[in-house]
Amino acid sequence: MILGAVLVLLFAVVIVGMGLVNSLYGPRARLERRLNNVGAGNVVVSREKGGKAQSGMRRKDIEAKLKVAEQMKRRQRGYKLREKLIQAGLKTSPKRFAMWSLLSAVITALMILPFGLPPYVPLLGLAIGGIGIPRFILNSMVKRRIRKFTSSFAEAIDLIVRGVRTGMTVSECLAIVGREMPDPIGAEFRAITESLSIGLTLEEVMNRFVGRVPSNEARFFSIVLVTQQTTGGNLAETLAKLSGILRDRKKMRDKIRALSSEAKSSAGIIGSLPFAVGGILGFVAPNYVAILFTTNQGNWCVFAGVCIMSVGVLVMRKMINFEI
Repeated sequence: MILGAVLVLLFAVVIVGMGLVNSLYGPRARLERRLNNVGAGNVVVSREKGGKAQSGMRRKDIEAKLKVAEQMKRRQRGYKLREKLIQAGLKTSPKRFAMWSLLSAVITALMILPFGLPPYVPLLGLAIGGIGIPRFILNSMVKRRIRKFTSSFAEAIDLIVRGVRTGMTVSECLAIVGREMPDPIGAEFRAITESLSIGLTLEEVMNRFVGRVPSNEARFFSIVLVTQQTTGGNLAETLAKLSGILRDRKKMRDKIRALSSEAKSSAGIIGSLPFAVGGILGFVAPNYVAILFTTNQGNWCVFAGVCIMSVGVLVMRKMINFEI
């Protein structure tokens, strides 16, 4: 019991330490330092070069919108089922999703019962099947949809640029993208066109768009359109630069995925080895493995192993996942 308490304490210390490191050196902290540097640079430029006051105001406007987008992202923290279902492109109601989650929990518990494990194991399977598995599947669908959206988003912006250069309005270009581009880009731009047609402002429409597609690319596009509407300027040139930036980000993302593929494969193999070995031993020598679940010492060993595995998975995830 003392060993278990020490392991729990070490696990809590590691989790708190990782949270502190992430808050000091994580993506959000880097973004705040970058915004502060941009703001300081704008002040210096406006003092030294009075002829570029309009450019400085525009940069400040963009900086303010970036801060607002970051604040909205913070306020949207927490698990909101309805928003997740919309982001995944599902038309299922939260009530129906809860019913499917309950069915998954019951099936998972019934699959564990025949093995004769202690009562808390089926309860744990009930929680995993009702909460863990449905949320994992839903988050995977959201990530796959966002990845599919960002993979062709630069082409959609190029279509808008060509339309603007030929003299078409932004609304007409958005409608063309909604008709010509495949889903999910087509569906999202059709939703934008319909929202504009019923009288919503561009800023409200873009905020809803970012809520449905929570990606940096969608935020960049939203900030460009809203800023262009308020300050004016050459929209085609700005969107063309944004398209180039998005293509560069996609190249960098693909390069990172290629470089980290070996590490991800190694992490997957290492993480699955304990469960694979335990499953094989459960078939070969069930009495040998049953000690882990039928004795107090075995239960503490399982608990300690789960804690250590969780810490290892978190560390490996931080090492092989990169945000750009």
